[in-house]
Amino acid sequence: MAGLNGEDLQHNGENIAFVEKELRHIAALIKQSGREILDNYPITPPQFVALQWLLELGDMTIGDLSNKMYLAFSTTTDLVDRMEKNRLVKRVRDEQDRRVVRIHLLEDGERIIQEVIEKRQKDLQAVLSDFSEEEVVRLSGMLSKLHSGMKEGRKRRMELKNTKQ
Repeated sequence: MAGLNGEDLQHNGENIAFVEKELRHIAALIKQSGREILDNYPITPPQFVALQWLLELGDMTIGDLSNKMYLAFSTTTDLVDRMEKNRLVKRVRDEQDRRVVRIHLLEDGERIIQEVIEKRQKDLQAVLSDFSEEEVVRLSGMLSKLHSGMKEGRKRRMELKNTKQ
């Protein structure tokens, strides 16, 4: 964030390009760090993402998980098959509708995901140790605003896409 403050950051192309590039580089570093942590666990990066969603949202159908991960249904089925074989998840029948099968996070899956998330957070804590508490609070607020704006923009694009079909 060096060199930019609230007054300097206008909505011009140069600043937008800078923000996009920095976000891309940050995402790549987070991805690389995450993969290095995952090397110590018997799960793949896509399995990590699936386990995160299950931890965050609870039991899900394969269709719901496919949508959250932006993967084909068949790809998600294969992913769940491997996780079930490794006793990270299990398929359970929905109590209200026995035709519906949900993916349930098992104890080993939850333990692994909690450990990985804790290590990722410790890495981030080390990076943020040079930030003041005020800077961390401001960064959190800006990231939250960016995330909300991106979700809203995606929602609008999807609605527009659906009206054109």
